[in-house]
Amino acid sequence: MATILITGAAGNLGSRLARRLLNTGDRLRLMVHRKPVPADLANAANVEIAPADLARPQTIAQAVAGADCIVHFAGVLFRPRPERFLPETNVRWFGNLVDAAIAAGVGRIILVSFPHVEGPTTPENPATDRLDRQPISAHARTRLEAERLLFARTQGTRTTPVVIRAATVYGRGILMVEAARKLARLRLLGVWRQPTWYHFIHIDDFLDAVATAISKPGIEGIYPVGDEQPITIQQFLDGATEVWGVPRPWRMPWWMIYTAAASCEAFATLFGTFSPLTRDFVRLGRVDHCCDTKRMRAELLPTLAWPTFEAGKATLR
Repeated sequence: MATILITGAAGNLGSRLARRLLNTGDRLRLMVHRKPVPADLANAANVEIAPADLARPQTIAQAVAGADCIVHFAGVLFRPRPERFLPETNVRWFGNLVDAAIAAGVGRIILVSFPHVEGPTTPENPATDRLDRQPISAHARTRLEAERLLFARTQGTRTTPVVIRAATVYGRGILMVEAARKLARLRLLGVWRQPTWYHFIHIDDFLDAVATAISKPGIEGIYPVGDEQPITIQQFLDGATEVWGVPRPWRMPWWMIYTAAASCEAFATLFGTFSPLTRDFVRLGRVDHCCDTKRMRAELLPTLAWPTFEAGKATLR
């Protein structure tokens, strides 16, 4: 029986992974800061709640003590001007966690990342395991820096570094998918005209891949995780709106979407609210990203429940 620590356990993906692991027989330690975990998780017999603040290293040691594996989801989203805070939240905070884990002798750290860290990639030239790229968005730059930090600091220690570069996760209840559903019903969903390659992975397959990365011996290094068939973001949204029974999204000039993001940030900055859309997030979204999934298939997930979006889109109902 292992002890698995999940950071960001109250979040969308962190809470779903916790539910996926409830019946594995492992002990789950769910790290929380301000937001509590859902009641069904908090009340489960094999779940322990571990309050900690990644910005304050002195609060982390007790949370990581005795953990066999850490899965890192924690971060800050939907705030204006992410280029100002992401170097702190994505890199320094993660560095605090890594240092505490190494000191505690944690056996494995899994960082959930994304293929955008390699910059534009296509089906012909997919993302693999490169750490030497220079992505354009702050989200991707800081996540790549976190990957580099993980490998550098764990070198020569008993802690094994693992990076899951997950393609865009979809499924019912996923935040970005549900936001698109709401906008589509209001006839406010739009997408830029230029076809942009996206690689997707269904939430069920993503969770299975991470669960295997936690438990399987010998897992180490970078694993791009995606399904069998990259498509464009336009194809994804057209397929999703078809399932939802609403009109397909508007095709809009790039500058209109970028201006809308700038307006969201300005409003959020002025009134101290969340910003559901930021300019940096739009820059990230416009980057073609595809994964070379051979290593995933060989070591983590040889068979997918939903091998293509076409096979899995009905689950969005």
